[in-house]
Amino acid sequence: MTARLIDGIAAAAAVRASVAIAAAAFCATTGRPPGLAVVLVGDDAASSVYVCAKGKAALAAGIYNVSHPLPAETSEADLLALIRSLNVDPAIDGILVQLPLPPQIDPGRVIAAIDPDKDVDGFHVANVGRLCVGAEALVPCTPLGCLQLLKTTLGDLVGLDAIVIGRSNIVGKPMALLLLAESATVTIAHSHTRDLPALVRRADIVIAAVGRAEMVRGDWIKPGACVIDVGINRVGGRLVGDVAFGEVTKVAGAITPVPGGVGPMTIAMLLRNTLLAAHRRSGLAVPVNL
Repeated sequence: MTARLIDGIAAAAAVRASVAIAAAAFCATTGRPPGLAVVLVGDDAASSVYVCAKGKAALAAGIYNVSHPLPAETSEADLLALIRSLNVDPAIDGILVQLPLPPQIDPGRVIAAIDPDKDVDGFHVANVGRLCVGAEALVPCTPLGCLQLLKTTLGDLVGLDAIVIGRSNIVGKPMALLLLAESATVTIAHSHTRDLPALVRRADIVIAAVGRAEMVRGDWIKPGACVIDVGINRVGGRLVGDVAFGEVTKVAGAITPVPGGVGPMTIAMLLRNTLLAAHRRSGLAVPVNL
């Protein structure tokens, strides 16, 4: 068996096209475009690349994008003051503070300072709680993108056995909640899980988000399972995921590649969240195609 490749680039392009159409309609209705503010503290190379990509994608989708690059020595008080100003800026619908932050800044305090209705990363405890109880929330972009890829590939997820390998607040936990909301049966695995391969072999859906290069092997996978590889690891000058791709493609029914799988969807869902926040803040009905 050769697994079907799940094309995250094409899926993200479709989301971005829908966002662009909805953003133009929003601007025609309100007289302004949706607004996204991205804050980058320091000069971390990977973060700078991500911020640049997010800014270009926002502009291409018709979203007003303002970048706030700050020096690495910026104090926590100064960053919190900037966030407070963005919270009350009527032109800004979404606020994203790029992580990681320098050691003098507590990321928890920063996330807590963002207006939950502008928290397009979906990290604020208010959005986490809303997601947990099934209320209207802004959802973290990476798991939201994973869910869309799953639903596009499999359709109805009701009753499917899913395992999420990784329990981070950014991916693992919200991914599990999203799958539960789709009525999948969900197991969350982590570094202390006993006999992880046996648990994975039961799963119709495998979400690998543990941050260990090629940890999930081919003989762990149930034949025909759908595998979503969230990992991005650099090994010997090349990017690999948390899944041993060459092995798993011989067993799985469908799999996301690395790169070109989940990554593009993360940025697309950031744009989607920004547009969603803009509609909610303006009291407008959210377009059905988002």
